[in-house]
Amino acid sequence: MLTPEMTNVIEPDRPRLKSVVKPEDEDPGVAAFAACACELNVWLLIGSLALRGENGKLVNRSLLFAPDGQRLARYDKIHLFDVDLPTGERIRESEAYCGGQAAPIVATPWGGLGLTICYDVRFPALYRQLAQQGADFIAVPSAFTVPTGEAHWHVLLRARAVETGAYVLAPAQSGHHESGRRTYGHSLVVSPWGVIEADAGTEPGIVFAKLDRAAVDEARARIPAWREPDSAPLKAEKPVAS
Repeated sequence: MLTPEMTNVIEPDRPRLKSVVKPEDEDPGVAAFAACACELNVWLLIGSLALRGENGKLVNRSLLFAPDGQRLARYDKIHLFDVDLPTGERIRESEAYCGGQAAPIVATPWGGLGLTICYDVRFPALYRQLAQQGADFIAVPSAFTVPTGEAHWHVLLRARAVETGAYVLAPAQSGHHESGRRTYGHSLVVSPWGVIEADAGTEPGIVFAKLDRAAVDEARARIPAWREPDSAPLKAEKPVAS
């Protein structure tokens, strides 16, 4: 089971946000999610939580719980979302959050699960590295805005699946939030061949998909480009006048 980015809160007012979030070990949601995983006997990825970090800033952190409730992995979002949107909305995630340094791969009964969050999806080198280091499934929990979602959400996730030959699992926030922000929704499951296996649309809900680990091997055997190291930058030449 997977939930979206910012499962616990979407709050653009930074002082108010900092006043309500807790360190990981003190956050009541963390204990509740651990109990939920244990009660349902499921693997549970909380796409991310806003938590208080150790350096005065917040962290945007994914937490993976095993069926016994144990916290198996955590991941702090590496690429922070600093943009000026066409709507006039200015987002500076780096002003409040401290970015992570590395994305983990967790061994599960079905294969390696790589952890990423939202804006990471625009940085393909990270996904290539995850695939090369053993990720068969890659999570991309998100809270995409409507303008960027309409333009890029489906194509980016399909591209990351095709490039890596991995399943891409992308639970996403949806709707018009109290803060005024609108998120795009469309939680997706994308096959290693780039086929959208499930799309939750824009209404709140739950989406199910059957994953076939053999499809990862098949896609990678057909298109083995994911194995190749990133090419050295090519020097661009000016057109030669005729």
